[in-house]
Amino acid sequence: CAENFANFVATQSGKVGKTYDIKDLLCRYANDTVATCAFGIDVDSFKNPNNEFFVLGRKAVNFDSILSFKFLIYRNFPLLAKLLKLRMFGPKVENFFKEVVSGTLKVRDEQGIVRPDMIQLMMEIRNKDNGPEFNIDEMTAQAFVFFLAGFDSVSTAMSFMMHHVGIDSNVQSKLREEIDDVLRQTNGKPTYEAINRMKYLDAVINESLRMYPTVPFLDRICVKETELPPATPDGEPITIKPGDIIWFASFPLHRDPKYFSHPEKFDPDRFLNGNVNNLVYMPFGIGPRVCIGNRFALMESKIMLFYLLWRCDLEPDVKTRIPMILKKTFSMLADGGFWLKLQARKSEAAVTQLSNGQN
Repeated sequence: CAENFANFVATQSGKVGKTYDIKDLLCRYANDTVATCAFGIDVDSFKNPNNEFFVLGRKAVNFDSILSFKFLIYRNFPLLAKLLKLRMFGPKVENFFKEVVSGTLKVRDEQGIVRPDMIQLMMEIRNKDNGPEFNIDEMTAQAFVFFLAGFDSVSTAMSFMMHHVGIDSNVQSKLREEIDDVLRQTNGKPTYEAINRMKYLDAVINESLRMYPTVPFLDRICVKETELPPATPDGEPITIKPGDIIWFASFPLHRDPKYFSHPEKFDPDRFLNGNVNNLVYMPFGIGPRVCIGNRFALMESKIMLFYLLWRCDLEPDVKTRIPMILKKTFSMLADGGFWLKLQARKSEAAVTQLSNGQN
């Protein structure tokens, strides 16, 4: 999917370059990735921009709409949401994904097809004696949650990453040097292991997630009565009891100079010199309830940046807002959107390496 994405942009933009809505591009890449990894469906959202999987996905996760309000009602007032029979998603979205899952199950059961994706994992659990009874509704719900997280949250996180790589030529140059080094070592055929070992790429992604955590706040349920120290010198201690829901914000923690020097500066090197407190850095949560899909999201992001910088140059456009201003919404978004100018990489060596690798 990343190779298809990079080839599309390099071919369409050419040497002259073209300005793109980065979030839209990355939603298409994320859509194709999740479609194949979760649902076992081959979708090309670049050749077929109005495919149903992508269109309904955008509609389902549009947090600029009433969806944010519904989410907050369900999260804070679940009994009221049930009383009002509030539906997060419309019947068209629900029925489409249910038909996709049921159709996939039917074909695989009849033809004995085995594929390395989430549907296959649930089919294997379904057939175990002691496994959970996965009916079609449960399997659809599990796959849909995977889709929701992998489609919108990850595409937004990748948009922030691309923004900083695009506006900081030093970061882009260092990242491309590491990419070219991996290409030389693998003879133009990058492997999962080689990309996963890239330290500077890892640092760039971690620093972007520090500045723009995927979820700006976390929540936990108290299981043991605990007394918290006063928040201010003249304040009183606060006692939380079992059952209390605690919200705490990762965004201000990640921007606190107490924990991160020059917190408003995009500085990937902080993750290379060991100056990060992992008890404070929590873009995917923390502890045993950390996001179950964090490794998938990180690898999806790494592969995207690798292939894109292999084929393309990134630079700011007149639409690019520097510095970036965040929208005052439920989710982490840039005011005015994400805009960059992309063009086929000027170095002919990059295209030659890609061709040799494919051949």
